[in-house]
Amino acid sequence: MAIYHLRLPLTEEDVKKLKVGDSIYVSGDIVTARDDAHKHALHLKEKGESLPVDFSKLAIYHCGPIMRKNEETREWEVVAAGPTTSSRMEIFQDKFIEAFGTKLIIGKGGMGPRTTAACEKFGAVYGMFTGGAALLAADKVKRVKEVHWLDLLGMPECLWVLEVEEFGPLLVGIDCHGNNLFEENAQKTRDALPQAYQVIEQIMEE
Repeated sequence: MAIYHLRLPLTEEDVKKLKVGDSIYVSGDIVTARDDAHKHALHLKEKGESLPVDFSKLAIYHCGPIMRKNEETREWEVVAAGPTTSSRMEIFQDKFIEAFGTKLIIGKGGMGPRTTAACEKFGAVYGMFTGGAALLAADKVKRVKEVHWLDLLGMPECLWVLEVEEFGPLLVGIDCHGNNLFEENAQKTRDALPQAYQVIEQIMEE
């Protein structure tokens, strides 16, 4: 499996060369977005209203960060920024990719068939960041560039635009070629179950 160091936003060429199982490190701008942010962004899009960021040029990070303001500079700082379970966004992600042209989704735990189909159709990838590594993620943030919808959605749900350097490693779990590493592993497990049951039965009979 290959290792890539990429600059955001990803190009079409970047996306096409990535395969499931590859590791990537990204530098540039990412934006945190969970359930409420996805829902609100799609709602504004449907109404024809403008959005505060261009999601086609940012990586989407499924994350509800813990933030604080520096007492001296009064600027926002990231305390912890671990990934949120991405399956929560499965009901929105395909529509989001189609509506905004997002090329990179970052999260935890994998995503399902709707996201896989959208990644293949519109040219996007899903990268998994290690769960429980909230401090590692925060350490990769160079600065907080912007915050949007804070008063509306609150700290964990609003949009935090973060400039990151060598953010990763991210394991490519879904590529733009229709491959889903998590579903492939799940199928291997299902295929191995009959043989496992036979072994268990033999042990119990002895």
